Amino acid sequence: MPDSSVIRGRFAPSPTGPLHFGSLVAALGSFLSAKSRGGQWLLRVEDLDTPRNVPGAEESLLACLESFGLSWDGPVTRQSERIPLYQAALERLLAAGQAYPCGCSRQDVAGLYPGTCRKGLPKGRETRSFRFKVNNLPICFKDELYGTLCQDLERQVGDFVVRRADGPFAYQLAVVVDDAAQGVTEVVRGADLLDSTPRQVALQAALGLPTPRYLHLPLVRTREGEKLSKQTGAAAVTPDAATLRAALAHLGQPAPPERLGNNLKLMIEYATEYFDYKRIKTDEIPATLAPAAV
Repeated sequence: MPDSSVIRGRFAPSPTGPLHFGSLVAALGSFLSAKSRGGQWLLRVEDLDTPRNVPGAEESLLACLESFGLSWDGPVTRQSERIPLYQAALERLLAAGQAYPCGCSRQDVAGLYPGTCRKGLPKGRETRSFRFKVNNLPICFKDELYGTLCQDLERQVGDFVVRRADGPFAYQLAVVVDDAAQGVTEVVRGADLLDSTPRQVALQAALGLPTPRYLHLPLVRTREGEKLSKQTGAAAVTPDAATLRAALAHLGQPAPPERLGNNLKLMIEYATEYFDYKRIKTDEIPATLAPAAV
């Protein structure tokens, strides 16, 4: 088992295209959070959704990170090589009655899943997926910027898919298994994943796995207010000083002094020394989450 006393952060991109500015911000934030406290920074390629993977994208991502001076500790891991771990976790959930086969298609589920297959597959239906069985207790977690947030999974999410019968394991299960197996102690990522966190905390509890420290970063948005992503036309970043300064500014961090010029390595060293997550601004809290009652 990994040493739990060592701070371990991670960056987990999907190989669906080149590194864009939003992904750079996430990578930089997770790197600085771990390294500023003497920790390790791991790199994991989330390549389970194979139809979306782009040939050469992984190599491009890794080269870009290295050009910015964001070097990772240990070997790169890939989710496609870790399928047995996810299968073992699913079997544990099934054996404990915390997951079950479901015969409903997406067309059968309008909005919140009604629990159709909780007590067994309806007659004539075959398994299409496996779902995690939620309960009526609120799931709460602490975020370093947002404070303690809670969600009623039963009312706001419903039993959620952890694997398609003929497809890949769901992100929610894979990320929980990976973080625990790699000894990740903190998860620093975009605020678009705040809403996913209660599902992951519920899975951690069901599998007897530790809950890491969470820190969700403000999203980079387009002029129209949408999250900057490959789907919204995000362009590949160029590894230069201006881009790095812009990413640090988005995280509220002090600008490296001009005497460092365009030396990205020295700029990263400076940013690591002076990093303070309390300078980071927050996004709006998703409607499905609520601050814990005082």
